[in-house]
Amino acid sequence: MKNILVIGAGRSSSSLIDYLLRHSENEDWKITIADMDEHLAKEKCAEHPNATSIRFDSKDVEKRRSLIQQQHFVVSMLPAFMHGDVARDCVEFGVHLATASYVSREMQALNDEAVKKNIVLINECGLDPGLDHASAMKIIHALRKKKAHIISFKSYCGGLVAPESNNNPWGYKFSWNPRNVILAGQGTAQFLENGQLKCLPYNRLFKETETVSMGEHGEFDAYANRDSISYIAVYELKNIQTMIRGTLRQKGFCKAWNVFVKLGLTDDSSILKGANHYTYSQLLDFFLPSGKDPLKQRLIKFMGGDWDSDVEKMMDYLELFSDKKIRLSEGSPAQLLQHLLEEKWKLQENDKDMIVLQHQFEYSLPGEKSIKKLISSLMVKGKDQKHTAMALTVGLPLAITVKNILTGKIQLSGVQIPTHAEIYEPMLSELNMLGIDFKEEELN
Repeated sequence: MKNILVIGAGRSSSSLIDYLLRHSENEDWKITIADMDEHLAKEKCAEHPNATSIRFDSKDVEKRRSLIQQQHFVVSMLPAFMHGDVARDCVEFGVHLATASYVSREMQALNDEAVKKNIVLINECGLDPGLDHASAMKIIHALRKKKAHIISFKSYCGGLVAPESNNNPWGYKFSWNPRNVILAGQGTAQFLENGQLKCLPYNRLFKETETVSMGEHGEFDAYANRDSISYIAVYELKNIQTMIRGTLRQKGFCKAWNVFVKLGLTDDSSILKGANHYTYSQLLDFFLPSGKDPLKQRLIKFMGGDWDSDVEKMMDYLELFSDKKIRLSEGSPAQLLQHLLEEKWKLQENDKDMIVLQHQFEYSLPGEKSIKKLISSLMVKGKDQKHTAMALTVGLPLAITVKNILTGKIQLSGVQIPTHAEIYEPMLSELNMLGIDFKEEELN
């Protein structure tokens, strides 16, 4: 019997936990679901005989260490900044670890000790990062076998609302951590374009966007992720001329979101006390230059050419010019905005979300002058509120990889991400059987 501990029973964990439970009888696994909210953990267990739920605070050092010692594998669905303590305990006690988060410096620092202990610390094994790495490396390795020279690689991913559930002008509803959406893009994005390093600061990020076409699924706004440069080495694309990784949103979203960025409403560094004494229109007023014109007219003037009728519809939908009261007693501008958006962008009971992911490759073959283009696209719709597209595409790649490590299909050790064929080939093969498959199109 092997023991698996899943820490975190939030909205992205449903498909992961269900998969592990489905395979637990054949593989002889006992699974513990741990969360601060024990009711949530118990709900995820679904009364399965191989599942146990517990209330768990990862900051409780004694309980955390005692629990991890008893495991063969830990899956951490905690926020990224909380993985460090769990990872150090896993290494000390010789326990495998899997997360869907980016590899941090403190995680990478554990590599040598993990190799000595012959355990794997696999990260970036969800959707983005994760499924994007796996699908990209499959193509990159196939092109390399043809001795192709890859000139350009662009990769875009977004968690959106399905068209049939899209009933607000933003074309967006929350299917994952709202805070991450509010704070997305802060910092300076770096990417390579036509051989030149480009830096795009946050105050321009949502203005200087691209349009990405997903054929029958429509066109989307794309903005650059914070770091594309480091993936040149990760993907072994040493001589590439263009390297961009980005996020997708519905067409028009970025222009409207730029209003909040320009105003400062996505700032998370200051606190407004007594916020519940104000309305959202007053909150807007706090961030606008003073003037005698009505609030909306001052905002339009402030935004200048970055305002149009579609942006106005989106702002009106949020009731930003009404007497709608702020209900939080205090919070940063980002927190106050998030509280409003969680109400307005709530995924309703019968709503479905949607994942869209696209890779764009340009390459040349030996002895040929023409530049070829390859497009690889994925679209996944959620099944229901529990098995959202986000939960499926974050949880299943992680769960499949956990199974493959425990059953010996993956023999790697140390800090890893799914760029090795040993990881991505069985993952993508099984996902394909589960209906999560990429469509490839060659363009000459």
